[in-house]
Parts: sequence; structure tokens; C-alpha cells
Amino acid sequence: MSDAAANPEPTDLQVAMTAVSAGADVVRALYGRSLGRVDKGAGDFATEADIAAEEAILAVLSASRPQDSVLGEESGRRGAADSTRRWLVDPLCGTLNYAVGNMLAAVNVALAGGAAAVADPFSGEVFGTDGVTAIVRRDGVDAPLSPTSATTLVDLNLDPPFPSAPGLRAVDLLAHPGFVAEFRPRVVSTTLALAWVAAGKRAAYVTDGGDLTGSVHFAAGIALCRAAGCVVTGIDGAPLGEGGRGVLAAADAATHARLIELIADRGPR
Repeated sequence: MSDAAANPEPTDLQVAMTAVSAGADVVRALYGRSLGRVDKGAGDFATEADIAAEEAILAVLSASRPQDSVLGEESGRRGAADSTRRWLVDPLCGTLNYAVGNMLAAVNVALAGGAAAVADPFSGEVFGTDGVTAIVRRDGVDAPLSPTSATTLVDLNLDPPFPSAPGLRAVDLLAHPGFVAEFRPRVVSTTLALAWVAAGKRAAYVTDGGDLTGSVHFAAGIALCRAAGCVVTGIDGAPLGEGGRGVLAAADAATHARLIELIADRGPR
């Protein structure tokens, strides 16, 4: 048997899931320690865990896909500038949560336009998509993701800035009587919430912003939601992409339509 047959090249999904698992191992191992910080300005920072997790992810990508380029949140661009394949890496989404001992965090890796994975370092769940199907791995067993709006829980990203304000603001939903009559808001401050929409743990996720399809924070979660069959658009209902306005990912069409209606409603409260 040839070496190639004995050691087949891993798929992009396998690479993505291995990479986020490596990052999650670091995040989990360093949890609760006193960690140094790197100030990014405007109240944002990275911890030693962010940096170490990104290095672990990059080691996997470098070994498995040496010809690809990488955009990492902490290290910036690496690899061949002319590569048509680019990996987007967010080693610890929820740094502020993590730094104060809150276990709401995610590790995100996505191949632009292809496979993606999100790891929850503390539940041990790893969510993944090859761009067509979406799965969650628990204790080594894979199961398909099945979105549902049954929880009525809607996660809102309330972190500034709010580029669409005052015309469109996710935060306005909290004061809308129609929203509170039908849904229950949650704010976890990590894009793990997008994976939860795909998995049926959230009915929807809403965030303001521009075009987030190429964002290291959002690309993996968007890919998961799309592959799981969620309805994913901007917060104005327009398709994601250049000129886009944030993300509204909903478990089903009815939930999506209702949230679009509520966001657009600027009438009296």
C-alpha cells in the first residue's frame, strides 16, 4: 500500500474541525489563569490565550494546507499572497467573557467560500460544515444540525459600533412590544450564538455591521447556518455580501420574516 493510500489527505472540513479543536484545547487549558493582555484600543484587547490558540490553529493549517493563505485575528495575513484559498481564523470569540471567567466563547475557522468549523471549548461540541451539510460532533459522534425556532430565544449582538443607527438598530428590538411578546432576548457576546441557531439552541441571531461574510468573527457561523438550512440575510433582509448590513440568521422563514418586520417597524412604542 502506498503512503498516499495509507494516509489520505484530509478534507477541508476535517482540517477545519482539527484546527478549531486545537485552538479550543488551548483556550480550555488556559482558562482561569492570570493572563497577559495586548491592548487593541477602544476597550478591546487580546489575551495570551487568544494568541496561543491562534498559533495552535495556524500550526494545523500550515501542516495540512501549506499552499493556502490565512487571515488571523491576532497575526494578520500569512501565506501565499496569490493563493485563491484563504482561511479566516478567530481563535477566541468572546475574549471579554473569557477574561473575567465567563465560559461563553467560541473558536472559529472558515475557508472562504468553503468548509468551516466552530468549537465550544467548554461544552466540547465542535460544529462543522463542508459547505453543503452541517454537523455537530459530541464525544466523537457526529450528528446533523437541525435548526428550530421552538426555544423563541433570539441572541442580539449589542456591542458597538452601530453603523446602521438610527435607521436600523438591533438594540431597538428590546423595547419593541411585538418582540417581547413573541421572543426572549439573549446576549452572549460571542458568535457561538450563530452555531446555536444552526443547532436549534437559538431561534435567531441579530447583529448590526457592514458586510460580515469575510469577517474572521462571523464567516464560520454564517457558513454553518447556511448549510444547516437557516435563513440568513442582512438585518434589512437584503442578501449578504458587498454593501451588506449586518446579519440576521433565523431558524426558519417565519421567524426571519417576523424579525425583519419588527426591525423595520419604527412606529410608536
